[in-house]
Amino acid sequence: MKQIHSIFIVLLACIFGACHLSKHEAGVSLEAYDGGIIQVQDTKFVDAFGRQVIFSGFNYVDKNPAGNYLIKDSVEVYTRFRNWGINCLRLGLIWDGVEPEPGKYDEKYLDAMEKKVKWAGDNHIYIMLDMHQDLYSRKFSDGAPLWATLDDLQPHQTGAIWSDAYLISGAVQHSFDNFWANKPVSDGVGVQDHYINMWKHVAKRFSRYKNVIGYDIMNEPFNGSNANMVLPLILTEYAKILAEETGQAPPGEQELMMMWADEQSRLKVLKKLEKADKYSRIIDAAIEPVKQFETTNLQSFYQRATDAIRLADSTHIIFLEHGYFSNTGIRTSIEPVKCKNGERESQQAYAAHAYDLIVDTKEADNQSNERVELIFSRIQETSKRMNVPVLIGEWGAFYAMEASSIPPARFILSLFERFKFGNTYWAYGSTMGSKACFKEALLRPFPQFTAGNLISYSMNYKTATFNCIWEEKDNIVQPTVIYIPDLRGVVKESIKLSPEGKSAVIQVIENSDGGYLIIPVSGRSIQRTIEFILRSDHASITIERK
Repeated sequence: MKQIHSIFIVLLACIFGACHLSKHEAGVSLEAYDGGIIQVQDTKFVDAFGRQVIFSGFNYVDKNPAGNYLIKDSVEVYTRFRNWGINCLRLGLIWDGVEPEPGKYDEKYLDAMEKKVKWAGDNHIYIMLDMHQDLYSRKFSDGAPLWATLDDLQPHQTGAIWSDAYLISGAVQHSFDNFWANKPVSDGVGVQDHYINMWKHVAKRFSRYKNVIGYDIMNEPFNGSNANMVLPLILTEYAKILAEETGQAPPGEQELMMMWADEQSRLKVLKKLEKADKYSRIIDAAIEPVKQFETTNLQSFYQRATDAIRLADSTHIIFLEHGYFSNTGIRTSIEPVKCKNGERESQQAYAAHAYDLIVDTKEADNQSNERVELIFSRIQETSKRMNVPVLIGEWGAFYAMEASSIPPARFILSLFERFKFGNTYWAYGSTMGSKACFKEALLRPFPQFTAGNLISYSMNYKTATFNCIWEEKDNIVQPTVIYIPDLRGVVKESIKLSPEGKSAVIQVIENSDGGYLIIPVSGRSIQRTIEFILRSDHASITIERK
């Protein structure tokens, strides 16, 4: 198995009163880049040594029932991820794969998923287990088994974009209605009860793994027929804006729905809503039905699932998602879940998703930065309101991943830097490593472990400068660890560590251009800063391997 090895890149001594990079006399302990069990501390993820952790990675899921929802991979794939600085995967489980018959779990499927978790752990990659669904069921896309799909024989309809089926398919909506109502399936047990029991079984399986962060209870939970109130409210508010701007009578409801049903006319609507004030006005018009769903069906479901998981695993984090419509910036009303004794559950986090409404269209690379910033700002508001950390479970979906995707991806990543969000990009594909957007945006320097409180970090692409500031704590003994995707681009004369201390170490990742800048702790409670220039032309430093 290929691991991070003990060869160090020793840069020539830095000048201008900067830092020195050298081989640490005692070497660098494994824990420098493997932090043990992750826990929640207010709005931060912290490792077993008290360091603040920033996660960065991919969604990793197979939705194909023909292959039993299992990606064909090997440990080498996870080694490649580690070479890219990936320290987290949102690993997708499919209910149909876990429980193909009522109450009967496919242990071979779980064995295969467990092997992936082990391979990830061998490469110091954390795992968030995601129970994935799209359009509720494998009957319509992926998720629930057929026996758990209670669609009341309603017709299934699809639209211009795959996700339109949430809004127009009676079969999808009735399936969700019956799930939230816990309608019994063929064995007399409620369909939601089956789901929750399944989660308890899964949690028991994975509770012993230190590299499992926790459990994402349901991917993008959807309202059901309550959703039929959402789009009309949004479009009605849009019609009011049109009337105010033009002085003409607003379009009728049927005309508005036809505008939204066609991809081209929908994009024209969104073009008129690029400013945050107009966009927030239309989405805020639909807050009541979203709140009604989240405060009743979704909140009680999360509590029941938490209670069941805690019977099997008292350690790992419970990840809560907002409802489907809050992906677009509608404020969520979810609240923290509680323990059986009524006290607040200490180990919970917010696995928010965020997409501009042009996602899944041909204009996906032409996002409105104002809309996107509004969406992520509201996620930050929820993090503060609930006092929980954020791991953005899905974002991006720039499927072409070519040069045109670089600006929108970099803008979103700059928001993650501002808010100190962890993230898992949607989604990994086998050709990703060769794509321009991956190499020029997703592959980036970031602080994986910070020996104290991370104040700020950023990669300024105009100046090619990386900067990180943190409040180091005197009771933390493990170092700050910053991933650098291409060590050849570090300009040695630009490296500035303040205040100076023990020599910082660059540790190379085997068979990779990347590595880690490892900054030993000072033993004091002080503010520290690291800054360096990271050029892409590789004409900057001399490397000596020892």
